[in-house]
Amino acid sequence: MLEKEIESCCACHSFQDADETRLIRSSLLEWYDEHKRDLPWRQCSHDNQNKRLYEVWVSEIMCQQTQVVNVIPYYNKWLKRWPTVERLAKASVDQVIEAWAGLGYYSRGRRLLEGSQVVMNDLDGKVPTTSADLLKHLPGVGKYTACAIASICSGEPVGVVDGNVIRVLSRLRCIGADVSQPSTMDSMWKLAHTLVDPDRPGDFNQAIMELGATVCTPKNPSCSSCPAKESCNAFKKVEKEKKLKPETKSLKSVDDNKNITDVEDLVRCPLCRPLDEPGDPDQGVMNYPHKAKKKPPREQKSGVCLVQKMTNEGQIKYLMVQRPEKGLLASMWEFPSVELSADCTQKHRKEEEDKYLKTSWGHSSKGQPEKPHSE
Repeated sequence: MLEKEIESCCACHSFQDADETRLIRSSLLEWYDEHKRDLPWRQCSHDNQNKRLYEVWVSEIMCQQTQVVNVIPYYNKWLKRWPTVERLAKASVDQVIEAWAGLGYYSRGRRLLEGSQVVMNDLDGKVPTTSADLLKHLPGVGKYTACAIASICSGEPVGVVDGNVIRVLSRLRCIGADVSQPSTMDSMWKLAHTLVDPDRPGDFNQAIMELGATVCTPKNPSCSSCPAKESCNAFKKVEKEKKLKPETKSLKSVDDNKNITDVEDLVRCPLCRPLDEPGDPDQGVMNYPHKAKKKPPREQKSGVCLVQKMTNEGQIKYLMVQRPEKGLLASMWEFPSVELSADCTQKHRKEEEDKYLKTSWGHSSKGQPEKPHSE
């Protein structure tokens, strides 16, 4: 009996039924053809593969950690300024950072610039066409970005896994394991590669991402209008629970019906939700995906120093310093600052700031230079 339950559990978390897999593919592609958003990178240079690779590459990097609606104006301005990888490779870091201002995560822009220079200097001006070569040669291009570009531009039959896809797959296959764990992510990638349509991989990957962004959303998903609801195990589970007694909110709480048992109570499946974190029955499919509680953010206290200088013409100039090339806000310009302890008092802060200014810039906090200072 237990072996059958384990086998049933494995089937719940995978795409073993070929007919069901084909149904999901066709349903998603049909929905996508009718409902896809009109995005500028979907209208890019189909007649020039190298240019199309570059344009999709730019869009994928910009869309990392940034909502599509905010990316569109930046993408249009970027392509107007640097329409080809060759043009971008001639830009300076300062020009790229200026164009990226407001998008955040500025290292993305720098990696794009570095990647364009690699293409021009090492790859004869040709953007790689396969996911393996994209991943190998281009800085800032990870597994997701490489597979997205290769499937969309080159028709490589590989799946993609991003936040939207994780949400869709975890609901389709009722995966309740912590998605931040490497083992769970490995399973997500296997599912994505299995499910991707071999004939239209690029469109299918965009379809499943589009579904997660517009229908299978983190909160208040539109399950009734989802083209894949008939194959969604999380949706089926919720509907099954609704048919139980009104006072029963979870399959786990049923004692008088021995024929209804949640397999998650019988086996400790690595892809099922942990037994000690059963979720909220009222949340329905929103219990998926499951993320472990975040660690509290690390707090850092800094003393920011404003050092000004009056020029002979009567203008006031302020001292700015550039952050290190790696790390938080890499290469960005800021007022000089010194890291302080969390329990730092006002008096100790003044002492630390004075020490920092005297050591680094020859100034005191009173604004008087103790040695010549040039800007």
